[in-house]
Amino acid sequence: MANVYDFTVKDRKGNDVSLSEYAGKVLLIVNTATGCGFTPHYTPLEEMYKDLKDKGLEILDFPCNQFANQAPGSEDEIHEFCTLKFGADFPQFKKIKVNGEEADPLYAYLATEKPFEGFGKGIKNGALKKFSDMNNKEFGDKAYIKWNFTKFLIDREGNVVARFEPTTDMKEVRKAVEDLLG
Repeated sequence: MANVYDFTVKDRKGNDVSLSEYAGKVLLIVNTATGCGFTPHYTPLEEMYKDLKDKGLEILDFPCNQFANQAPGSEDEIHEFCTLKFGADFPQFKKIKVNGEEADPLYAYLATEKPFEGFGKGIKNGALKKFSDMNNKEFGDKAYIKWNFTKFLIDREGNVVARFEPTTDMKEVRKAVEDLLG
């Protein structure tokens, strides 16, 4: 695969969507969960989307239930929760797996392009690492994503340019997006 535009994913209704439809846009691809301590990331994500969509930003939301069973609902239940609680208006796709033998090929590609480099320093980050390591033990070398709300930044040519762990301050994520938008 040459870049992100070579992948096809499923929308929340199960229809194929070629990511080439987003060619020329800056993408922020996020694996999400509705019952996670990082779920409040939906608020700055939606603010960023509203502020920067007209400049070429698209946020692509991929719910995932592989981290402590924190996204157990159906696609419709997840969408309703995100819309009602956070006003999320960016595209939401079918729930996927991001780790293991059944990992969505897009996520295996993203994580290969920008591998995990750690959660950062501090007590919270250390605790998350310990919990993540326990949770992801079953996936071995296919534990591509360490936790919910991992974000991948994609340039207008479809190249993966940055990875942000859920512990990264959302202001830092926004700055990187704004810098890429120009």
